[in-house]
Amino acid sequence: MNHRHDRTRLVSTQIHPKAGWRALPLVLLLLLGACSRPSDEEQIRAAISQMQQAIEAGKPADFMRHVADDFTGDNGALDKQGLHNLLRAQVLTHARIGISLVSQDVELQGDRATVKVAVTMTGGSGRWLPERGSMQQIESGWRRQDGDWLCFNAQWQRSL
Repeated sequence: MNHRHDRTRLVSTQIHPKAGWRALPLVLLLLLGACSRPSDEEQIRAAISQMQQAIEAGKPADFMRHVADDFTGDNGALDKQGLHNLLRAQVLTHARIGISLVSQDVELQGDRATVKVAVTMTGGSGRWLPERGSMQQIESGWRRQDGDWLCFNAQWQRSL
């Protein structure tokens, strides 16, 4: 191995010192952007997206990771266990579930948030066309708990 040739190659590919200083702000900006924590709204939107994916994948337990232990829903008619049972029944009834978010509004109030979503839900045997579908308006209450955003209340109403 010719060490002189290797050293020459290294020297010829080095960046000019002034060019490196000009690129430093860009590199720092990229690093800081990659390390920054998502905003509260982004965290809530990510949790909702994960919940949607969990139901579509037929995994209600994954959905429930974003639900607080003291959850109430449907005007107090449903607690966390009741919601879990409802989701399991839907997964067992429909081979395929599809959820499309039509609109989503997140309103933050400190460590709490109100989320309003309009969704289209479909279910069926998994064939080309779903057998059932509906549009729902869902309003949910969220709170930050131990660094995570959890849904503690939800009300829903069929709109179509």
